[in-house]
Amino acid sequence: MHRPRLWGAALMLVLLQACATGPNANPHDPLEPFNRGMTRFNDGLDKAVLKPAAQLYQGVTPAPVRTGVGNFFGNLSDVWSMVNNALQLKPKETVETLMRVGVNTLFGFGGVLDVASEMRLEKHREDFGLTLGHWGVGPGPYIVLPVLGPSTLRDSVALVAADSRGDLVQRVDNVPTRNSLIVLRAVDLRASLLGAGDVIDQAALDKYSFVRDAYLQRRRNHIGGKPEPEERYDLPEAAPGSTGPAGKENLQNGNKTSPNTQN
Repeated sequence: MHRPRLWGAALMLVLLQACATGPNANPHDPLEPFNRGMTRFNDGLDKAVLKPAAQLYQGVTPAPVRTGVGNFFGNLSDVWSMVNNALQLKPKETVETLMRVGVNTLFGFGGVLDVASEMRLEKHREDFGLTLGHWGVGPGPYIVLPVLGPSTLRDSVALVAADSRGDLVQRVDNVPTRNSLIVLRAVDLRASLLGAGDVIDQAALDKYSFVRDAYLQRRRNHIGGKPEPEERYDLPEAAPGSTGPAGKENLQNGNKTSPNTQN
């Protein structure tokens, strides 16, 4: 019940931090000093907790079981994707997603088996941030959220206002069950990204810039391949004497390749 308020408070913290951003900040990433600090925090948490847990999970859990766990959570997320496809007035995608949920729930043991994909029912991942983008809402500044990682102002607001409420896992009434499901989902997702993380670590000279550019391009491409409005997200200048690292990348051309796949 209180999770949206907590994320709202975290978002306010990010915006307050923006006031300390120097005038030379990357126009697409005016929160870069804060974002880099939050990235270091997230990387430390990942190294100390999430990655070891994911490696242990991958080592002791048979691959078919991990596949079933991923399918189960994917089936739950399809429900919210269906809602957002409907909000974007995409009848074909809405119907296909509804059919996916129905088929996998009824014939896939609650979604553990992905029967719908075997029937060639395409998966259409959507969230409320993409819905806002579909209707012309710009992304706003790039933001790195605690634990959750890359986001934008639009996506963060969407997360607090809608996505957190549309997450069926978070709507489970039994607190121990809900928390267990949240942890299992996080560990299973991290385990699925172990290989991709290693590739990024080895390939990217500046991991922060690489992930930022890839995330922004991926979100931009998902919204019909339409470029985001060319805006400068200039925020109040820092107090005298405070500085922040200037961004080195220009995202107007959107010429990076995503290392990823979430939405």
